[in-house]
Amino acid sequence: MSLAYGKNRTVQLAPNVNRILLVKNLPFRITAEEMYDLFGKYGAIRQMRMGTEQKTQGTAFVVYEDIFDAKEACDHLQGFNVMGRYLVVLYYQSNHRAKRVDLSKEEERVAQLRRRYESMRKDDEDDLN
Repeated sequence: MSLAYGKNRTVQLAPNVNRILLVKNLPFRITAEEMYDLFGKYGAIRQMRMGTEQKTQGTAFVVYEDIFDAKEACDHLQGFNVMGRYLVVLYYQSNHRAKRVDLSKEEERVAQLRRRYESMRKDDEDDLN
């Protein structure tokens, strides 16, 4: 349980706060046990995923059981120096992932909306006359 919030769990959190933390700028040689030691101080961890490929190395996802524990870990570990590297700890936002949009489908959708609103505008002009 989070020490900072105690038993008062009625505190309203910001909308971007969630149980999943994205950790960047990790030392490449940090072990899973060291990660559990570091992040486990703030509460029970449900899951931890560390990047293993060249593109994802130095990043990890840490999922806490409790949102207040995740908030405390994020607040305390942001900028924390681990093996000479300063951690970047963020709340994971799934809706901010880059979305690939099919340009032709999007253009067709816009054209349909224009036709619909043009016809509505003509109907409104006819009603006024």
